[in-house]
Amino acid sequence: MIKRTIAASLICLTAATAVFAASEFGDKREADMKKIGGATGQLAGIAKGDKPYDAAVVKTALTTINTTIKEFPTLFPAGKPDSDGAASPKIWENMAGFKGHATELASVTDKLIAAPPADQKAVGAALGQIGKVCSACHEEFRLKK
Repeated sequence: MIKRTIAASLICLTAATAVFAASEFGDKREADMKKIGGATGQLAGIAKGDKPYDAAVVKTALTTINTTIKEFPTLFPAGKPDSDGAASPKIWENMAGFKGHATELASVTDKLIAAPPADQKAVGAALGQIGKVCSACHEEFRLKK
């Protein structure tokens, strides 16, 4: 009887942990996308002339995008898609393609960090490169709401 109780408890604990983990991953994914969006917004403000060019802001924004996108694919562990449906099942169906977009964005931002945009116009061009990669990934893998 005790073995059955322990086994049942372990099954419930495992299920609860899986649900918590999915929620935790979802929250982290959302937070990471907001970080990237905020950094992109900083660059957009400079590119549009709403904010003055500031090399430190540009570097911080590019670094935020770079470090965040390098972590992002780890938030979609192997296995079945999220049971809550918050992330597109296409990610798990084509994980290599999904990771490829993340790698491409990391490469673009690596290059931009190494040779940062030096003025408003260059920030606009950099933002165009970043946006192209983001759009391609969102087109393929983001759920339309």
